[in-house]
Amino acid sequence: MAYPDTGLRAEPASFRDPANRVYHHGDEVLRVLDERAAAEWRALAASDFFPALLAEGRVCGTEPVETAPVPEGWAAVLRHERIPFVSHPYEWSHTMLRDAALLHLQILRAALPAGFTTKDGSAYNLQWRGAQPVFIDVGSFTPVRDGEPWAGYRQFCQTLLYPLLLGAHLGLDFQPWLRSRVDGIEPDEMRRLFAGVRRLRPGVFTHVHLHDAMQRRNARASTADVRTQLRAAGYSRELALATVRGLERLVGRLDRQPPASHWIDYQRTCGYSAADRAAKESFVAGSLAAGPRARLALDLGANDGRYARLAADHADYVVAVEQDPAVVDRLYRALRAEGERHILPLVMDLADPSPGGGWRGVERAAFADRARADAVLALAVVHHLAIGRNVPLPEVVDWLAGFGAPGARLVVEFVHPEDPMALRLLANKPDGLFPDYRRDEFERLLGTRCRIENRLDLPSGTRTLYRAVVGG
Repeated sequence: MAYPDTGLRAEPASFRDPANRVYHHGDEVLRVLDERAAAEWRALAASDFFPALLAEGRVCGTEPVETAPVPEGWAAVLRHERIPFVSHPYEWSHTMLRDAALLHLQILRAALPAGFTTKDGSAYNLQWRGAQPVFIDVGSFTPVRDGEPWAGYRQFCQTLLYPLLLGAHLGLDFQPWLRSRVDGIEPDEMRRLFAGVRRLRPGVFTHVHLHDAMQRRNARASTADVRTQLRAAGYSRELALATVRGLERLVGRLDRQPPASHWIDYQRTCGYSAADRAAKESFVAGSLAAGPRARLALDLGANDGRYARLAADHADYVVAVEQDPAVVDRLYRALRAEGERHILPLVMDLADPSPGGGWRGVERAAFADRARADAVLALAVVHHLAIGRNVPLPEVVDWLAGFGAPGARLVVEFVHPEDPMALRLLANKPDGLFPDYRRDEFERLLGTRCRIENRLDLPSGTRTLYRAVVGG
């Protein structure tokens, strides 16, 4: 919902907690609180643990504001730092999801002794500054009441723990599961996947089978009834803290080494000569430096992040998109080790990018709606879409140009049909299927959407790089 007179826009993903809502005003991110939430915020800000989390960067920057153009009826307004790029958990790699889960548990472990808990445990409460996870749902903090369980336990299991169990114990990629269900994986579904001896794997019996059994037993009981039962059984804040510590130890062990993948060794096997690689890097760096510094750059088909790192020298923030979860996981681990805060790696099939999801299809915004960039790299991508995935070449060009705001720089590589990689893809297709896949046709199509400023034939003679300005 927009408020034209004020320039205020309601955040579509913020509606499930009626005590607070998030709005956008220009580049500002504002959270409004009702009377009860405002009182809880004041207590939270006065605590010892919360300012420390802010100072450490584990919770997004937050400060109260006295005046803001928000709807009437709210008791207080907070201003948050703006996260450079909003991503969704089904776009993360296994290690990214695990680090996000660990941060959530670490925050909860710090909050409980201070008398606070979190209302929910959703993976969507976390975002990223490059390779650093950050907790964003400040409105989730609430005073803890003895005898009450962690209200976010089910969400934590369904959106964080269960996907990690799939990867660590079964070697399955969790991304399709989370993409198809905004609320995550149900315990009953997990129970059937972890039947027989699989139930003995770490964390499965307690957090899948017992969890599912308790849900079934209490299916007709009210929340108040369950709380009364837990108090009568002696459930305490100390037990809650022990549970969180146990979850933290479990999640820390749910590692998944990236499996063998053709794309992990792509830089070695792709067939670029040393001269090709040097010329390509020089052209990309020069193209990125040819205009004003980009606020957001996209590297579509990023592989090991070689060119995303080049882009980071000329952009405030870089989103590096790669289809293979194993490749993204390796890249994330490298960026994390480097302390990188300006490159965000994401898992995504560019022929099937993240659609809008959740309530009315807008609660979780589609990738195309989030990714309006000032610089776009599309290196060794066009042939995979046009030949490998049968996407018509005009649509590929329109799609690439659509990521750039007017005036954005587009650096794109066209792999000629006689290139070894293109020949390998064409070998699996009927003869004559792609008569329009030619350099001259690609250049013509690119010129209809962009102003081509420069081009370079790589020394091998079978690939051409273009620098273009969107809408020029």
